[in-house]
Amino acid sequence: MKTTEINFKVTVDENNLPHSIKWSAPDSGEASECSSLMIALWDTKENNTLRIDLWTKDMMIDEMKKFFHQNVMTLTDTYIRATGDDATGKKVKDLFTEIGRETGILK
Repeated sequence: MKTTEINFKVTVDENNLPHSIKWSAPDSGEASECSSLMIALWDTKENNTLRIDLWTKDMMIDEMKKFFHQNVMTLTDTYIRATGDDATGKKVKDLFTEIGRETGILK
């Protein structure tokens, strides 16, 4: 068994808005910069999801739309793998495919 860490370094401005976000992990090499991150944790004790959503002030709205869309689609893949509920997964994917087309994310 192995233990590892994923680290996030967030630099904020005078208003505590993220200016830059960097992440690193021992197996990933050097720290990498990113514009946004979404972390969801399941709190078993509280039976609730805890979330951290951060994005830099320089992230463009179109980038955020694409980031959010891709997150929903990949979360749906995870949902299907974890639950075997293909029917619900298909509904979510169909809905977000339509939303992706309406918002111009998908052609």
